[in-house]
Amino acid sequence: MSALRVTAVVRRIIAQFRRDPRSLALLFAAPVAVIALLGAVLSGSGASTARVAIVSESSQPASAAVVSRLTAALQGQPTVMVNTDVHDAATARQMLKDKQLDLVVNIPADFTVQSPKLQLVTLGLNPTGEASVIPNVQQALFKAVAGNLGGALPSIERSTVYGSPDATTVDTLAPVVVGFFVYFFVFILTGISFLRERIGGTLERLLATPVSRAEIVLGYSLGFGFFATLQVATVLAFVLGRLDIPSLGPVPAFAIGLGVHTAGNPLISYLLVLILGLGAVSLGIFLSTFARTELQILQFIPIVIVPQALLSGFFWPIDQLPSLLQPVARVLPVTYAIDGLRQVMIAGADLTSGQVLFDLAVLTGIAAVFIVLAAATIRREVA
Repeated sequence: MSALRVTAVVRRIIAQFRRDPRSLALLFAAPVAVIALLGAVLSGSGASTARVAIVSESSQPASAAVVSRLTAALQGQPTVMVNTDVHDAATARQMLKDKQLDLVVNIPADFTVQSPKLQLVTLGLNPTGEASVIPNVQQALFKAVAGNLGGALPSIERSTVYGSPDATTVDTLAPVVVGFFVYFFVFILTGISFLRERIGGTLERLLATPVSRAEIVLGYSLGFGFFATLQVATVLAFVLGRLDIPSLGPVPAFAIGLGVHTAGNPLISYLLVLILGLGAVSLGIFLSTFARTELQILQFIPIVIVPQALLSGFFWPIDQLPSLLQPVARVLPVTYAIDGLRQVMIAGADLTSGQVLFDLAVLTGIAAVFIVLAAATIRREVA
């Protein structure tokens, strides 16, 4: 082995990076920016106040005293805000649906002093995020009820308006996983493929023809969108379907697909993910005009993909993010895709839901904006 030849290779790599200031900037700036963003999210998440209502369906005389003690105990918690204007379970559930409450403490009809029970009711659209408000109130609940009932500890049941409190992690994360990973892979596929069209000279030859730049971008968007359509169908079929394969000789039985239950129409979920994928296509075309190599396309991942994973509701509810980051989260396309998929797959919403229609409209608008930007960017580049 020649030390001179190894040194020559090392010098070549260093010179290559010196001639690529964008890669150098991302090498040092991107990790710092992503870690800073993650630190801001972690330090601010969970700091929001839990909005709680306490209601009773029990006719037992002790239940009124329990409500009073629970209210007094929870009002002393700095991270809990008790809504004392809600007095019945039906109103409380509706306020959960309207996202005016985070948690309802319900004293059920079969509550007795000998067998005290409490129900903690959450919305169920984002079980991971909703579970974060429970520790804020659970300790106070035990203390208040035990003190009122001579030391008897209550049994606490979890309940949700939508879905099931016993839903598996796969069921809970399915809307998030479908939306995020389709967006990620479609963006990478489109960005690299369009870059190859530019590097290969195909795009330049098209620009020399009477075909307008808008027609070129729209054509590429529809072409890449065709494969995005197939990818969306494949992902949804795998997530929602399940095919059990029996054991064959030494091969044990196994299953293909996750078999996630969806409360709503799968076609609406498909429409949401498809429009999100088309938006990723237009974004990939737009950003690829700023890249010269495939490595530079991959360098957009910390800028485009990672913030959406941190801010779009993937891990933490948006209203638990730091106030400075919440407006940023509300302009990200994955935010609306995840919200729409949760509404459909968990809550069973359809196209009569105003929230689902709003999410579809925002995703469509974002896709259209990036198509326009892509066409404008190509015109500036070849001028």
